[in-house]
Amino acid sequence: MKTFHNPLHALHQGREEMFRGRMVPCHEVPARLDYVLAELQRRSQGVLFTPEVDDAALDAAIARVHAERYTRFLAGAWDEWVAMDPANAQRDALPSVWPLPNRHGFRNDVLPANFAARLGLFSFDSGSPLMAGTWAAARMGAACAVAATRSVLAGDRAAFALTRPPGHHAGPDFFGGYCFLNNAAIAAQALRDAGMTRVAVLDVDYHHGNGTQTIFYERADVLTVSIHGDPSTEYPFFLGHADERGDGAGVGFNLNLPLPRGTGFKDWCAALERALDAVEAFDAQALVVPMGLDTFEGDPISGFTLGSGDYDTVGRMLAAAGLPTVFTFEGGYAVAEVGTNAVNLLEGFCRSA
Repeated sequence: MKTFHNPLHALHQGREEMFRGRMVPCHEVPARLDYVLAELQRRSQGVLFTPEVDDAALDAAIARVHAERYTRFLAGAWDEWVAMDPANAQRDALPSVWPLPNRHGFRNDVLPANFAARLGLFSFDSGSPLMAGTWAAARMGAACAVAATRSVLAGDRAAFALTRPPGHHAGPDFFGGYCFLNNAAIAAQALRDAGMTRVAVLDVDYHHGNGTQTIFYERADVLTVSIHGDPSTEYPFFLGHADERGDGAGVGFNLNLPLPRGTGFKDWCAALERALDAVEAFDAQALVVPMGLDTFEGDPISGFTLGSGDYDTVGRMLAAAGLPTVFTFEGGYAVAEVGTNAVNLLEGFCRSA
């Protein structure tokens, strides 16, 4: 399996995040990717590449998923942050005000001139710090997703976009959950644009892929499926319930499989079997897997109890779908184990593919 890794990922290295009402060191750190990369090299799992995607093609792929005013904001956000106060160069940007979604609450159609207001307009939490290298790292991550997709379109059975910051919480015009550009959605859209008429996204991260769901919620050509912690108790809280089935043309093409905190591998596997049945019934021509590894029993901010050995089985089950597959690296915050868990999953897939 070819792995396309992000050489700029460490440019995004947050100092602190707001977590449950207090400032804590960031959980989403460069070591997450470094451990996976080291394990891939140690176990000789395929070939490692850096993505080669020209600027025009990359911008076009991003624009197919994200709103122009949002990406324009991200591209210039750091400069605006520092322009507000030169001392800001020594601290990350975090939002502190948000427009309420109530239609009689606040407007979001008028773009505020104030940077702090726009930072809140385009975000949904205060746990995703933005810094000098965020845009460069996120943009190169999108390039990894595009390059992995091209690899699959060229005939490879699977490819892996190994990048951070992650992506599946990012929506068409918002960031949050450590995510700024939605790599899985960019990959799925690129598969569609290349002629695949039906693409499935199967998200196995502990946290619901709310950004991906939002992007495709009114479409019938991309099936979105997510297995995740029950949003009544688990982040991102306000999306991911089982009754969210799609809207308009997309009714019936979104499947959420929320599970209670503490779920073990047997019950989690039953949900994965149901998810794969939905992918088969959809008659998908390709599969995108937002590969979150925060389902691990030792993850510090999650609540499932999968063991390292279980990820081999997960990989084999995904391979049994028999589809060209793009993996995107998402969550997983038990840093020392994330490399082992990632490569176990990929090896299980490759042995069965």
